[in-house]
Amino acid sequence: MLRLIPSLKFALQLVAVFGVCLFPGSVLAQVDAPTISLPEINFSVGGGDGNLVESLKVMGLMTVLTLAPAIVISVTSFTRIIIVFGFLRTALGTQSSPPNQVLVSLALFLTAAVMTPVANRIWEDGVVPHQNGQISDVALVGVALKNVRGFLLIHTRDKELMTVHRLAAQSRPKSRDDIAFHLLVPAFMLSELKAAFQIGFLVALPFLVVDLAVATLLMSMGMMMLPPVMVSLPFKVLVFLLADGWNLVVVNLARSFGMEV
Repeated sequence: MLRLIPSLKFALQLVAVFGVCLFPGSVLAQVDAPTISLPEINFSVGGGDGNLVESLKVMGLMTVLTLAPAIVISVTSFTRIIIVFGFLRTALGTQSSPPNQVLVSLALFLTAAVMTPVANRIWEDGVVPHQNGQISDVALVGVALKNVRGFLLIHTRDKELMTVHRLAAQSRPKSRDDIAFHLLVPAFMLSELKAAFQIGFLVALPFLVVDLAVATLLMSMGMMMLPPVMVSLPFKVLVFLLADGWNLVVVNLARSFGMEV
């Protein structure tokens, strides 16, 4: 009988807890609960001194920085240069040498060299007057778009422009100045792809001749089990070095953009 007393006490405590949970009003109404005051919270947007406009400018700048890789690929010479480098590495047969990081870095610096005249015009006609308070932010963006548009028009073929206009169901523009910027960019990229593949074919052709010569020599010697790549790779690298290949490729890429080298 004494053993059942602790069990009854525990059962009564459990019933009391459930009663508080199920009927809190009736139980807590008899208890003088302390009064709790919540802190007051206020929200304010802007300070009345143009802070909102400055915040929007910062947001616009951050958006441009986020889209910087896409801008570099779509409206600069980067696409043509990196594709030609890819053709060159494939033609040499050196697998992952030079590494992608080296080729991309070299392509970025060559792109900066090619785009320097455009950047200088934007700086002189847009950034400097904007810093002096002579033109507004909208005018600065207009100057940048005008100079970039001029570069795109120079290196875009009419055939690609007509193709993009047909895809967009747009009528034929009366002049190249009437072309919309969002249609000019894909036409420029298509033109760059064609130019890059043409240059890549010319770069890969000499190495193809070396591969054919080595394969024919091995077959005539009866060494059919020996992979021709193992024999032709040193010869291709030697020919490339003797011809000063990197300098030739870079110089001709720059000349394809109208630069005097």
